[in-house]
Order: sequence, then C-alpha cells, then structure tokens
Amino acid sequence: MTFGRPSPGVPPERLRHVYWIGGGSGSGKSTIARRLADRHGMRLYDTDAAMPDHARRLPANEAPYLARFAAMDMDERWVTRSPREMLDTFHWYHGEGFDLILDDLLSLPADRPVVAEGFRLLPGLVRPLLADPDHAVWLLPTPRFREAVFADRGGAAWRLVAKTSDPRRALRNLLKRDALFTDQLSEQTRRLGLTTSTVDSAMTEETLTRRVTEQFKLAPS
Repeated sequence: MTFGRPSPGVPPERLRHVYWIGGGSGSGKSTIARRLADRHGMRLYDTDAAMPDHARRLPANEAPYLARFAAMDMDERWVTRSPREMLDTFHWYHGEGFDLILDDLLSLPADRPVVAEGFRLLPGLVRPLLADPDHAVWLLPTPRFREAVFADRGGAAWRLVAKTSDPRRALRNLLKRDALFTDQLSEQTRRLGLTTSTVDSAMTEETLTRRVTEQFKLAPS
C-alpha cells in the first residue's frame, strides 16, 4: 500500500520556510516540534489539532474513507476489524484532507520558519514539496517504545479505547495497526531517499531534539 495521493502543484519554493516532522504514533513528534519552535523562534503547526476542522470541511465525495469511518461505531473502528484492515482503510493514511494542510501552511505568514508535525505528513505527499530535503524527517518508534507510551492508562490511547466494549483488544489492534504504519513509513522513506530517525526507549528527549536540530541544520540553541 502506498499512503496518500500525489500532492497538488504547489511550487516547493513557496514552502521553503517549512520544516516537516512526520512519523509513527507516539514517536515524540509533538514534543520535538514544540522544543524546536521554542528554541528557534519557529511557528508551530500541529496537524493533529487541525483534524476536527478538516474533517468537518471535507465533503463526503472527496473523502470516502472518512465518510465510512465516521459512520462506524467505536467497536467497528477498533475492535472487530483486523489491524491490517484498519490500516488500509484509515482516511488520513490515504491523504484525505492533505490539501487543507497545504492551505493552512500557505496562509501562514512566511516571516519566520514554520515547523509542521504529525502522522498525516506522509512521505509521498511531502517529498514533492521539498525545496530542501534536509527540511524533513520522519520519526520511527520501535515497538517497545510505542508500547511504553501507550501503557499510560491516562493517555490519549486509553481514553480512546475505553469507549469500546473491549478496551484491551482495541488497544492491541491499535498498537498493531500503528506498527504496520511505521513499517510502511520506513519502506516509503527509504524508497524516496528521505531521512528517518529511530526512536527507542533508551533515547532521551534532548538527544532526539539534537538529532532533529542537526538534520534541519539549525544553529544549536
């Protein structure tokens, strides 16, 4: 499966000031993006925060996967389907709404750099927009790191699966789906010649921040 549709014809130079952090769920994208924004005076664009607005604005004929997902109950979404089916039919993995991400980025002032982050930044969609390949990195969490993140019963994952009839099974499905997604990201970034960074339990937030800073060739703060 190749995630996403081709990006619309936006000249890469128009987005030269944008730095992209994609990757698997629970890999630290938001944390690293906030750190970079704070340390380097960058504007932060959180694609997760934009999801509810984008979902409302997408007409059903332009987002068929989203329409089908919205019609499901929580058990249909997370319990009764296989992780592979969950992966292959998840709307954001097909690039639905990516045009709205671009609209948002193009509407921001270009007076300072922007760091955009989120799992919706799929390699095949971002690659044609890169004037400088060093302005993008994908964070790939190991299975153990991802499990440790999701073990927090007060975290977002548990709050989600708690709405199902079988939270433990739903969490297992979610973890497996996300592992498959990370594998796909690894394959696609390799094929497109894009940069990744593996995130494991031994890595500190500061170490990961330093790696991404070096990838983006930002001056150390």
